[in-house]
Amino acid sequence: MEHEDEFPILVAQEGPLKGQRWSLSHALMVGRDPTCDINVQDRQVSRFHARITPTTEGVTVEDLGSKNGTNHNGVELTGPVMLQDGDLLGIAIAQQFLFLTSDATMPLAEGGIRPGRLMMDNKSRRVWVNQQQVTPPLSAQQFKLLWLLYENQGQVISRADLVATVWGEDQMAGVSDQALDALIRRLRDRLASLDPTHQYIDSVRGHGVRLDNPPTGG
Repeated sequence: MEHEDEFPILVAQEGPLKGQRWSLSHALMVGRDPTCDINVQDRQVSRFHARITPTTEGVTVEDLGSKNGTNHNGVELTGPVMLQDGDLLGIAIAQQFLFLTSDATMPLAEGGIRPGRLMMDNKSRRVWVNQQQVTPPLSAQQFKLLWLLYENQGQVISRADLVATVWGEDQMAGVSDQALDALIRRLRDRLASLDPTHQYIDSVRGHGVRLDNPPTGG
């Protein structure tokens, strides 16, 4: 028997199934009918709403003529679509799923960084909070700032180092404190939209900023 992590996976995001995951070792029917592989109990969802099918070329998703539609990265499906790593699927407005080519896509303890409720992947520029992907993606400036803090978890990074990383050393002189504060505030708002229970970015008066990234489940 093949290991589950060799198959692509679906992770339920916002909706009644939040946190559940399915291995795409075979075709999965999504809908309200109890016989569906992924059963979404919501009136917006059709009995047989969509089908997700692994093929030799990749994994496709198709809407099955549902009443309220299936969307792929925010665009309503009009025919089958091949899924790419990190794509988001919406079943009506009831349930969202994240598609990952494998469990290895989640950047757990990558590069010796301890896993926490906030995880980042520098290569794909993706961010997860509580296993939910931040969408739409962070701006380039927000990502640069958060990545510097993430690489130095728990350490206080000076405001000068933050500005140099985000704007570049040649632009530093023209960046005001207010510009950095505004960037930090917007970034906090984006993270709080997925986890309002914790402030990940702490300001240390007179010193700088640090990332407080509690362990998963903590």
